[in-house]
Amino acid sequence: MAKLLVKLQRYFRRKPVRFFTLLALYLAAGSLVFLHSGFTGEPTVTGSQRSPGAGEGPGLPYLGVMQLSRGFKAAATMPEGGRRHGPWFKSTSKEPVERGKAGDYGSTRSRALRGRSGREKEEDRARYIGCYVDNTRRRTLRGVSFFDYKKMTVFRCQDNCAERGYLYAGLEFGAECYCGHKVQASNASESECNMECKGERSNICGGVNRLSIYRLELAQESARRYGSAIFRGCFRRPDNISIALPISQLMLNMSVDKCVDFCTEKEYPLSALAGTTCHCGFPTTLFTLHEREDEQLCAQKCAGEEFESCGTAEYLLVYQTQVQDNRCMDRRFLPTRAKQLVALASFPGAGNTWARHLIELATGFYTGSYYFDGSLYNKGFKGERDHWRSGRTICIKTHESGQKEIESFDSAILLIRNPYKALMAEFNRKYGGHIGFAAHAHWKGKEWPEFVANYAPWWATHTLDWLRYGKKVLVVHFEDLKRDLFVQLQRMVGLLGIAACEDRLLCVEGQKDGNFKRSGLRKLEYDPYTPEMRKMISGYIKTVDTALKLQNLSGVPDDYYPR
Repeated sequence: MAKLLVKLQRYFRRKPVRFFTLLALYLAAGSLVFLHSGFTGEPTVTGSQRSPGAGEGPGLPYLGVMQLSRGFKAAATMPEGGRRHGPWFKSTSKEPVERGKAGDYGSTRSRALRGRSGREKEEDRARYIGCYVDNTRRRTLRGVSFFDYKKMTVFRCQDNCAERGYLYAGLEFGAECYCGHKVQASNASESECNMECKGERSNICGGVNRLSIYRLELAQESARRYGSAIFRGCFRRPDNISIALPISQLMLNMSVDKCVDFCTEKEYPLSALAGTTCHCGFPTTLFTLHEREDEQLCAQKCAGEEFESCGTAEYLLVYQTQVQDNRCMDRRFLPTRAKQLVALASFPGAGNTWARHLIELATGFYTGSYYFDGSLYNKGFKGERDHWRSGRTICIKTHESGQKEIESFDSAILLIRNPYKALMAEFNRKYGGHIGFAAHAHWKGKEWPEFVANYAPWWATHTLDWLRYGKKVLVVHFEDLKRDLFVQLQRMVGLLGIAACEDRLLCVEGQKDGNFKRSGLRKLEYDPYTPEMRKMISGYIKTVDTALKLQNLSGVPDDYYPR
C-alpha cells in the first residue's frame, strides 16, 4: 500500500494539472451530496401541487418548470416575520397569521385570487371587499391619495388611510393609494385587478383603472371626527348660498364635528357652519375663501357644544374636510408635441418641486425635468422619465445656469427664494432627502460651512445668468407664491399658454401642500449662519436686488434682509 501511495505521489508531481482536476471533481461531488441532504421530499411539476402536510414548511415560489413541495428543513422551523400594526388595528383572530399557499402562476385570474386570499388571511386589520372600477375624472374613493411607484404595499396604503380616519383604502396600478369614506362605483371582475404591488410582489394592488378596495377596521369611531379637518376661517355669507354651497342641513343640536361629519358623508371638501344650519360645497368663484373676516363675527356658541363656535346666519365658520377636491387631480401628457420649451428654473432649495406640483394641478399636464430623479418619479411626477426635449410636458425643471443651457429654452419661469431659507432647504435635501432633514452632526460639522461657501455664490449667479441670457423670463418669488398663491399661479399658468380655470385654481389652493412639503416640526434651535456668512450672503442679496431693478422688476422682498 505504501509503494502505491509513493507511485501516486510521484505521478501527480509530474502531472500537477491532473491532480487539481481530480481535486475539483471531488469537491464538486461533495457539494452536491451536501445540497441533496438539505432537501426533503420530491420535486413536483407545477399544476399538480400537493398541500404541505403536518410539520411541513410553506410552499416556495415558482422555480423554472417545477416547484419544490417543501423548502430547506431550517426554513420550516423559522417563524414568519412580524408586521407593524397601527393603533387602529383590530384583529378578530387569535391564531398566528399564515401565508397563502402558492397557486398556479399561469392564469391572470388565479393570480388575482391568490393575492386576494393572501390579503384576507394576512391583513386581518382590514376586510377586502372586492375589485372596483375607477375613473380618473370622478374617483371611486375621493379622499386623499398618494403614489409610490417603487415601494407601495397593501399595508402601507391601509396604514396611511386609517391614520387619517378613512373607512376605505384602495390600491390601483400597483402603486397608487386612494382613501375615502364611500365607494362610489360598480364592481369589476376579480381578474381585472391583476397588478402586483410594486413593493410587495406577493399581493395584488388593483389594475389599470381598477381598485382593490379594503374596508378598514377602525379601533375608535372618533378617528373619523373633525380632529383632522382644517380650519379655514370666518367668511361672510355668499349672495347665492344655495348655488355656492348646494347641500345644507338644519341641525338644532349643532356642533363642529356633526357638520364636518355630515359634509364628509356627502363627499364635499368644505363644511360651513351657520348657527343651526350646516352647508357643504366646493370653493368656487361664488365662495373663494379669499376674504376672511374677523373671527369674532363668527363667535356664536354651538347649540350642541358650549366650548365651540358655530358661526351665524350672516358669517360662516368654514372647515376643510378630509374629502379631496378632485376637480384638479387629473393629469396627463400634452396631446400634441409642444413647439416651445419652457423652463421652470430655480436655485436648488427654492421650491421647484412644490412649484411643479402646483403647475400640474393647475394645468392638468405633467411637468418634465432636465434631470432624472427616481424618487420624484416614484412619488407621481410621471414626466420625470421623459427626455427634457420630448415636448410632452408643460414645462421643464432645471437648476442649470450658464449661457448655453439657458438659451436652449424659449421662455422661463424663474423662481427665486430667500437665500437663507433656500440654502438650508437644499442642505436638508442633500443630507436628508426631498422631505427629510440633515442630521445635527452635519450642521455642526465641516459640511455646513463648506456648503455655504460653495452654494451661496451660486444663488446669486444663477439669478443673474437667467436675467442676462434668458428669453421671456417671468420672475416669481417663492415668498409671494406662498402669500398669494392664486394670483401668482395665474401669472405662471398664463406664461405656459394655458387658459386658467378659476375653479381649478381654487381647487389647487385646497391641495397646495401635496406630499412634497418638508414638515416644519424639526426646526433648528439655533441660527446656523455665522456673522461672516451673513455678511457674504447680504452682499449677494444686494447684487440680485440691483439686477432685478435694472430689468424694471420689483426688487427682492423685504424679508430677505436685514438678517
